[in-house]
Amino acid sequence: MSEIGPYSNYRLTVRLELTNKPGIFAHVAALLAEEEANLGAVDLVSATKTRMVRDLTFDVQSEEHGEKVLARLHALPDVTVLSASDRIFLLHLGGKIRVGSKVPISTRNVLSMVYTPGVGRVSQAIAKEKSKVYTFTSKSNSVAVVSDGSAVLGLGNLGPEAALPVMEGKVMLFKELAGIDAWPICVSTQEPDDIVRIVQGIAPGFGGINLEDISAPRCFEIEQKLKQSLDIPVMHDDQHGTAVVLLAALTNALRVTGKPLDQVRIVVNGLGAAGTACCRILLAAGAMHVLGCDKEGIILSGETEQLRACRTDLQACLTRDNPKGTLRDALKGADVFIGLSVGNVVTAADLDLMAPDRIVFALANPDPEVPPEIGSANSRIFATGRSDYPNQINNALAFPGIFRGALDVQASEINEAMKLAAAQAIAHVIPENTLGEDYIIPSIFDKEVVPSVARAVAAAARASGVARRRARMDDPPLPE
Repeated sequence: MSEIGPYSNYRLTVRLELTNKPGIFAHVAALLAEEEANLGAVDLVSATKTRMVRDLTFDVQSEEHGEKVLARLHALPDVTVLSASDRIFLLHLGGKIRVGSKVPISTRNVLSMVYTPGVGRVSQAIAKEKSKVYTFTSKSNSVAVVSDGSAVLGLGNLGPEAALPVMEGKVMLFKELAGIDAWPICVSTQEPDDIVRIVQGIAPGFGGINLEDISAPRCFEIEQKLKQSLDIPVMHDDQHGTAVVLLAALTNALRVTGKPLDQVRIVVNGLGAAGTACCRILLAAGAMHVLGCDKEGIILSGETEQLRACRTDLQACLTRDNPKGTLRDALKGADVFIGLSVGNVVTAADLDLMAPDRIVFALANPDPEVPPEIGSANSRIFATGRSDYPNQINNALAFPGIFRGALDVQASEINEAMKLAAAQAIAHVIPENTLGEDYIIPSIFDKEVVPSVARAVAAAARASGVARRRARMDDPPLPE
């Protein structure tokens, strides 16, 4: 069985009624030990001369393992399982978010102002000057988090209902990290044009659109059409959030190793939504040698269906040296490996083919392309998408600050300059004197991240001409 990590996703709490005689609880404890279930808290709920009720909390390796342990507990003599609960499901009871009012409706006078007749004056003012909607409504601080459920986490096409708890989690991060009021919008269609029309229809109520968990290549088309048709920021976070944080991490990794971006050889494995966006931002940042691979090997123009449409702008990069071969061939002499594919596709022997002081970002979840014990032992710098290892590359470092900055200046879009600025802001949250092999990216709980990113994004929006809100006296100066 796989090991139980420090932050187990499979923690059960069971309430047991036991015959009150010596040795009964010892049987329970022995069973858990035999099943390699880590016993945690044990609480006495009640006791009589003949019976006692205890709550036990323990970690298991998987849902299947938990069901097996419960079945064995049910079978124990003198033990009755009264209830069993999973902490993750308990946390989600009734959903994770709610709507709150900024103005208590405590009197008729207040009611008449927030609703009819008073609100009519505000509506008339906005009708005369549409831009006032940012001043007198929540639009200025609202983001729609939109998904069709076609690519939920790494679990696949689970549908809109199954996407909803993920979108609620995203909404929580927007609020907790950036103070943005976000709203989960899960749509019951996976037709790109239908999704575009739905988002266009709801756009007047939002200051930005965050597309989430929409499968490639449909996500490219949807994002592009929305960016062309809407005058508010639109960003598919699975693409650009990943790309921004990856560039930030690579920037710092190169600072540690002393290698310049325009000279290193970079291999990107997996050219889906995230992989394509990562290639684009690396090129925009100044990378000169990027080699893209997928399950077929090194990608060449015209040799794979996947290079069409969304990837045509990458052809110049991916075909510069006219390489051919497998992922293993691509790794020969490479300085950087970036994995956005599937687990366990790179071995220690493969890593040995790379250049000295190699940088390895194995970002597939839950199993990285390189097992962490191999990656950390066979590279100068190793990063994953997991929280239980150093150097976690986490989208949550990017999207709250990006949207915060875009909303603050009422940007009409999120452009390449804003994403590059966000990446540099994240990277430079870490002072030069504290950088190290195991510290190339800040924690999402670092309170400097969101403000730094927001300031940089706002300045980049103004410098690139997409900000509609004029600068205030206390705004930071534009970068030179």
